[in-house]
Amino acid sequence: MSQSWDRRILTRIEAAQAQTLRHLGVIERQIAARAARLTITDRVKRRQFGRSATRWTNADERLFQQHVAELTLARCGEIDALLYKLDRQERTIAEFRTLNDGSSAGP
Repeated sequence: MSQSWDRRILTRIEAAQAQTLRHLGVIERQIAARAARLTITDRVKRRQFGRSATRWTNADERLFQQHVAELTLARCGEIDALLYKLDRQERTIAEFRTLNDGSSAGP
């Protein structure tokens, strides 16, 4: 194959990998946002006065992490499929680069 053809194939594979990474990022942000909403609605907030006073307590953080774990478990099939796809894409890119580096080193 020509180098321009190889470069186009590699560019398409890398674009697909970037899209998979973006999809994983979207899922992570959705889980975090949902966990935050659940934490806020589950805990009754006490009013604290002053600008430097935080309203997010250690108990809130533990509850938030629990919600993140539960929501991640609920979407583990989707996340696992994307991680498998990402791994496959990374291996394909590495193999493609190895093959092209070896073939371009000829006479």
